[in-house]
Amino acid sequence: MNKFMFMKQNSNEFPIGRMAKVLGTSRSGFYEFSKRREGKRKQSECMLFVKIKSIFEESRKTYGSPRVHRELIRQGIACSRKRVAKIMRKEKIQPKMRKKWKTFPSDKTVKAPNYLDQEFTASAPNRKLVSDITYIKTMEGWLYVAGVMDLFSRKIIGLSMGVEPNTDLVINALRQASPQWGDLKGALHHSDRGCQYTSRRFKDYADEQGITLSMSAKGKCYDNAAMESFFHTLKTEHVHLCAFKTREEARISIFEYIEIFYNRKRLHSTLDYKTPQETEDSWVNRIAQ
Repeated sequence: MNKFMFMKQNSNEFPIGRMAKVLGTSRSGFYEFSKRREGKRKQSECMLFVKIKSIFEESRKTYGSPRVHRELIRQGIACSRKRVAKIMRKEKIQPKMRKKWKTFPSDKTVKAPNYLDQEFTASAPNRKLVSDITYIKTMEGWLYVAGVMDLFSRKIIGLSMGVEPNTDLVINALRQASPQWGDLKGALHHSDRGCQYTSRRFKDYADEQGITLSMSAKGKCYDNAAMESFFHTLKTEHVHLCAFKTREEARISIFEYIEIFYNRKRLHSTLDYKTPQETEDSWVNRIAQ
């Protein structure tokens, strides 16, 4: 071990002068070594800060220290999560504020059993799908958004937006999901008990596609937690930070967030900090071998 390093590691226990004498070195040499080492440490921290700042900006200022740390590891930069968190606190790098969210139970009659039963994992694409509707405020009025998520990759594979929260909205979202991996025959589709999903037209469309319907129990928002979580993320990381003048502006912005960022770039903790697209691509590569 370097003598100066030994002195630094034991400086709280022994006087610097005494250690310098015993080791046959000088105090001035030790202080010069400490100065150089401190300079290298600051330089290293500065370089790490630049990378952290870059990753944070690329995440649209939504990543906290866990995701920033995992992205650093993905890029081959070795560091501890604790160090990343410390730098982010010091430099006041904080993800966008998340607003509280509420869910409201439906008073509709259940039309299908809860086959999903909060099992939010799947062994392959097109096995389990979850859907829901949310609404986005614009200066022109409400924009209603229906989405379909594949639980295997957590990718949004169906998206439909319109001026009314009607059955056409949810059918169009499910219709968009079909081309991802061919037909949806044999898939399980889970939703809440909203009137759009319990309508005869939606059930008929699902039957035509060979899709089995599953629905949440009354007042149990956690039965559709994966989709609730996605809409929460969409709103807190994007929608609540925008002021949409028109529905068309909101439509384009939401599509870009989902397709370009959420599906392809945003690290997902449930996927071991991979993106939905990476998870899907890995599955394709596996079955191709």
